Parts: sequence; C-alpha cells; structure tokens
Amino acid sequence: MLVLVAPGQGAQTPGFLTPWLELPGAADRIAAWSEAIGLDLAHYGTKADADEIRDTAVAQPLLVAAGLLSAAALGEVSPGVVAGHSVGEFTAAAFAGVIDDTAALRLVRTRGLAMAEAAAITPTGMSALLGGDPETTVAHLEKLGLTPANVNGAGQIVAAGTMEQLAALEADKPEGVRRVVALKVAGAFHTHHMAPAVAKLEEAAKELSPAAPATRYVSNKDGQVVTDGAEVVSRLVGQVANPVRWDLCMETFQALGATALIEVCPGGTLTGIAKRALPGVATVALKTPDDLDAARTLIAEHAAV
Repeated sequence: MLVLVAPGQGAQTPGFLTPWLELPGAADRIAAWSEAIGLDLAHYGTKADADEIRDTAVAQPLLVAAGLLSAAALGEVSPGVVAGHSVGEFTAAAFAGVIDDTAALRLVRTRGLAMAEAAAITPTGMSALLGGDPETTVAHLEKLGLTPANVNGAGQIVAAGTMEQLAALEADKPEGVRRVVALKVAGAFHTHHMAPAVAKLEEAAKELSPAAPATRYVSNKDGQVVTDGAEVVSRLVGQVANPVRWDLCMETFQALGATALIEVCPGGTLTGIAKRALPGVATVALKTPDDLDAARTLIAEHAAV
C-alpha cells in the first residue's frame, strides 16, 4: 500500500524548482497558479535566495505548488493514503480531491500572509531537537515556556516559542538530546502565537465547497483518517495554531498496512523520518525529476488497497 506525503516549511532551498520547470507543461501550470494567487512562483522557485524563500508568505505557496507539480509529473497515481506535514496538508487535501489545486494555493497564500503577520508581532522561531526521550523532552520544553509544535517521531521534536526561549533551550538542552537545530522558518508555527492567523483563514475557508476525500486522508491533528471534506478544511484552519502530530500519522500509516512511501518535491525530510520510524517501508523522495523513474517503479510495485 502506497502512501503519498507532502513536506512542510523548511524543506525549501534556493533554486529547487528549476529542473521541474523544464518538464512539458510545467512552466505554464506554474504561470497560471502565479496569476491566480498574485505571486511569481517561478521567480521564487528558481532565482530567489534563501532569505527570500524563508519568508512565510512566499515559502508556503511555493512548497504547495512544488508538491502539486511533482505529483502531476508522476502521471497516474492511486495511493492508499495521503498526508502532509503542516502546510503540506494543503497539498494532501488537493491530492485527495477535497479542494482543487488552485483553491489549495489560494487558501495557503492567505495562510502564509496571515502567519507572517502573526509572526511579526513577536520575534519567534522553531528549533528541532534530535534524540532524547519524548516525555522528558516535552516536560523540559514546557518548563522553558516552549511548545512541542511538531512531534515528528523517530526521536525528533520541534520546539517553538520566542527567540529568548529558544536561546534558553540552546543553553539548557533536555537530557539525552544530542543537538538543537534552528529551522528555516520565520515564526513559532503551530502555537498560540499563530492564533491571529486562524480567524483570517476561517474567513477565507468560507468560500470553499469541499468534497469528501477520494483517498484516505490522514490528519496532523491526531493521526486519524478524516472522511468528511468540511472536517478536513476545518482541521486545515485549526492546525495553524495546534501542534503537528506526525508521529501519530506514521502510526496510522503502519496500521493501514503501508509498504511504500513517496514524498513529493522538495522531498527528503519526511522520507528521512520514515526510514527510522517505519522500517521495511520502501521510500522515494522527489528532489529532482531524476527521481521520477524510481518513484514510478515504486508505484507499479505497491498498488493501492
């Protein structure tokens, strides 16, 4: 059984979209999406530097566009499950047919702008903690006033909070944690700091007419399969200020019988976690079009069930 997943913010790197735009029809598709959301996706995906694409309002639609473009390049895919990490949930909602590609990009453009505004209120950020016991780590973060914003599994938790709180974490790591790595994001996402963005996203979501997922859709909120389109959209709105439980998503993949996992562009982060947390599950990360053949082979070998 094949799982198709989409990465979240921080996966972007300068120029990562360049080789994808050489595929037939890709540049036209990106141009149409750019016009629909008022953002030059081709420029940001090919010419912008790391600081420019770190901007939340840019990074989020860029990541969703890249995910949709790379999935389309695979051709006919029938995954048994779809899911996305953080903003990748919007990509996954489009994969599942809950909303169409353009609607997903318009909504995520609103999300990115609203989260950037919320992040500007107080200097905040996120740091990944590698290693350590999850319970010990979470307790330590809470003591420092930080939020375990992403519980990713495989020994990785992402802390979010003010820059002062993150500096305190650097100086006082939880027992067993090997490293604390600052992430390429511009705010404390999935925490109370993002509450102002929720109201704006709720308003934008009123314009949607979501359909029931055509493929099993696994939610970041609790790792559960969501079968109602309106509930998927409600969760997309709420997850802005709530933790991502990717560990629970992977538990669901396993329970549903996952045998293979493909991570759309810019792949790498989620496949890396899966290799540690889902032993025996074959993985392919779509980093460039050179990875498409390996992904298609995986698709042919792991039919949806």
